[in-house]
Amino acid sequence: MEEKTVYICDNCGHKEPKWTGRCPECGTWNSFSESKVSKKPVKLSKAQEVRITPVTLSECSTGENSRIFSGIEEIDRVLGGGIMRGSSIMIGGEPGIGKSTLLLQTAALIAEKHKVLYISGEESAAQIKQRADRLLIKSKALEVLCETNLDNVLTVLEKGKYDFVVLDSIQTVTSAEVGNTPGTPNQLKYCCGMLTDWAKQYGKVVMMIAHVTKDGLIAGPKTVEHMVDTVLYFESSGTDLRIVRAAKNRFGSIDEFGLFQMKQEGLVQIKNPETVFLNVRSGKDVPPGVSIAPVYEGTRVFLVEIQALTVPAKSGISRIFSEKIDNSVISRIAAILEKHCRIKFSDHDIYVNVAGGIRIRDVGTELAIALTLYSARTGIPIPADIIASGELSLTGEVLKVNNLQGRKKSAAEFGFKTFVAPPGIKTVTEGIKAVFGNATSKAPEDMGTQ
Repeated sequence: MEEKTVYICDNCGHKEPKWTGRCPECGTWNSFSESKVSKKPVKLSKAQEVRITPVTLSECSTGENSRIFSGIEEIDRVLGGGIMRGSSIMIGGEPGIGKSTLLLQTAALIAEKHKVLYISGEESAAQIKQRADRLLIKSKALEVLCETNLDNVLTVLEKGKYDFVVLDSIQTVTSAEVGNTPGTPNQLKYCCGMLTDWAKQYGKVVMMIAHVTKDGLIAGPKTVEHMVDTVLYFESSGTDLRIVRAAKNRFGSIDEFGLFQMKQEGLVQIKNPETVFLNVRSGKDVPPGVSIAPVYEGTRVFLVEIQALTVPAKSGISRIFSEKIDNSVISRIAAILEKHCRIKFSDHDIYVNVAGGIRIRDVGTELAIALTLYSARTGIPIPADIIASGELSLTGEVLKVNNLQGRKKSAAEFGFKTFVAPPGIKTVTEGIKAVFGNATSKAPEDMGTQ
């Protein structure tokens, strides 16, 4: 068997025929590792020969029971109604947020009906057992493997014929084919590709935990996210609330999200989130700069409290501070109010927050955001029994939004008497008058009207 020696950069995967001190591709010093490459032709197994044989679309079968149900409704909801067989799933999140806890609970529930393996490259079997005891997990069928070598992992998977596999985490797995340093871009691409191929070839499921960067994105090359079928992000609201969102899902919508609460016994799913983000206030306690908006995400409607604060800008340069609603949305709504409602925001800093820490992308909240900004700028509170929904155009029109009846129904169930929305409200100016009425004439003289 003929072999040749190549040198592979542990950081970017670039190959050179000779060792060099600095990688010409990424500029990293002393990153090359020696690797042997065989010239011997690869012999295909019978399973691989069948796989590479083309078939017509009519001959393909989706099969019965194509999805595995995790036993956790919030997880199944985010994944499009269950875990698709033959799929690879990657979940990322900040350290300590509860990724390992969530997948250990999920694996234990699936192990009641399917053969499941939990692979850990970060913890020992004793540590996993301690966490399982703390979570009151008493599964006798769940198997645990502490291993970081990819070849050993694949050998165990093929012998064990597991239906569902958890890998904690993908950054700890290494293959001698691409060097010995874990977590490098080349290692991630190779190991993720091999595990994804195994899942597709045998119709199994691989769920991989991934580390994230300081920006909250999955660490490593973007290619890894393209390889897998589903990418999930596990987020914290700053409290004990945890949110699972799909950034990519080949087998379902990315609009759904799952809600959990972190407790002593682990993560507990929140099945009815209608008012989990809502602060209960009486009519006299509502301060300026607070409004309630119905948010439509996936198939559910829930109510959120939007808060705003405006203060004179330092050095005359206006800035926007908003983590849970995109800054460009806030800037656009402020410009619409300044143009059509004659109230000045360009000399003020704007702070916007969503109670509970959930990130909002629903355009149906734009009218409520506009009312909140107007209330914060003028110091006039919004009545406690008013709720608003609508999308704003640059011309100041209020446009209809999806599932308006569902939003109205949720608002009525929780005691809101006035629903400000189209077609009754056609412009943002009409919305301001409908909510604040004669109170607009009582606004402070220095509120910046033009």
